Amino acid sequence: MKSAVVQLPGLNRDRDMITALTMISGKPPVTIWQTETEIPDVDLIVIPGGFSYGDYLRCGAIAARMPVMQAIKAKAEQGVRVLGVCNGFQILLEAGLLPGALMRNASLKFVCKEIKLEVVNASTDFTRAYAEGQIIRCPVAHHDGNYFADAETLKDIEGNGQVVFRYAAGTNPNGSMNDIAAVTNARGNVLGMMPHPENLIEAAHGGSDGRALFASALDVIAA
Repeated sequence: MKSAVVQLPGLNRDRDMITALTMISGKPPVTIWQTETEIPDVDLIVIPGGFSYGDYLRCGAIAARMPVMQAIKAKAEQGVRVLGVCNGFQILLEAGLLPGALMRNASLKFVCKEIKLEVVNASTDFTRAYAEGQIIRCPVAHHDGNYFADAETLKDIEGNGQVVFRYAAGTNPNGSMNDIAAVTNARGNVLGMMPHPENLIEAAHGGSDGRALFASALDVIAA
């Protein structure tokens, strides 16, 4: 799998993502700086977590308007898989690549802990290595992860199978509507999620529940 990791000022989880992609795919991803207007041929583009531009204005609002995002939009329209984790999810929403919005956590506090996720849709390019209804562990670390969508949008994404993961077993850390932790676009090739699967992929992390998300993309590409 050829992959790329986007780098923007303030993102601080790029090294974790680079390590995860290298370990799972066997190849280090290329890194793409914010000012790039072209992205090489890759199978997966990842926007990692952090605090791009210090979360000024709104989380991800400034990053979503950087030149690289136009290139990512073009690749997404061509069917290239795009994954945004935490701040990456916020950026994808601000850029209009995903439906809905992320607001301040209901507790108004930064949350950093392990939660449980239910696999709601196991037929996406990102979840084929999981089983429908499977409960997995995953860490979260965010202040603005409270997913919101208007009634019509919520009905659409639920009906279209665009909700991929939900917070399970009462572990919703932020007040997200319908316990939504991750959504895709209508086409299914763009995924945004608040939890950090890259931080639970090997024994040294205390588990490998997040590994299957990346393995799923590998299986799809190899098929």
